[in-house]
Formats: sequence, C-alpha cells, structure tokens
Amino acid sequence: LDLPEVPKDAVRVSAENGVLTISGERKLEKEEQGKKFHRIERAYGRFVRSFVLPDNVDPTKVTASMKDGVLEVRLVKAEQAKPKQIEISVN
Repeated sequence: LDLPEVPKDAVRVSAENGVLTISGERKLEKEEQGKKFHRIERAYGRFVRSFVLPDNVDPTKVTASMKDGVLEVRLVKAEQAKPKQIEISVN
C-alpha cells in the first residue's frame, strides 16, 4: 500500500475476526501561504482499508513493515492439520 508522507506511527494494522484492517491519517504538514493551487492530487485526512483474510491465513503471524512510504503486509499460511494414522489393534 503506497502511503507517501505518512509516518509509520500514524498507521495501524490489525487482524481480528478474519479481517485485516489498515488505518491511519495523512496530515497536511506544511501549508503554502499565499499560493494558489489549481489541483491537489493527494488526499489528506483519515483513511481505512479492510480486507477479508483467507481461511488458511494465521492472523497471529501477520507482520507489517514500512519503507520509503510503502507499507508491506505479510500473511503466513496456517499449518494444515496433518491426518493422524491410527493403528487398529486386533483382540
């Protein structure tokens, strides 16, 4: 997720109830006094993005890192329960 000019402490990543939520706020740092803009393309303010996690993702192992304005979220597949071989005893 591209988050230019958003410090990492202004971003929150959570995974609960099968939903990954990324939220935060992009603040207008500097106000240009006396300048008029025809168009400003970058949105400022609060943002929230939510994604439904696949059933095979372990929500306790979700990690996030941020570098150069890019948030990277890594999901780890949950270990599949392996079938257990049961011996049959003959009496």
